[in-house]
Amino acid sequence: MRITCPHCGDRDSREFSYKGHALALERPAPEAGGEAWDNYVHLRENPAGETRDLWHHHFGCGAWLVVTRNTLTHEVLGCELASEARR
Repeated sequence: MRITCPHCGDRDSREFSYKGHALALERPAPEAGGEAWDNYVHLRENPAGETRDLWHHHFGCGAWLVVTRNTLTHEVLGCELASEARR
């Protein structure tokens, strides 16, 4: 898989570290209870198809990126700086 970093250009995905889904998780209130906290810590969606993920260009410029990709085909559909990403 290739990712086009806005700063460095086209790079192999091994230069990047996957950090999870780009949408922020809603943190439960401290008094929410054990089940709510267990779900927050351990449960994540595993979508089939298009997704937006947070990546770090660890072995490159160090930028945080939002990568839009298809999890079925591994096609990268877009990449943008996390600071400029639309929600």
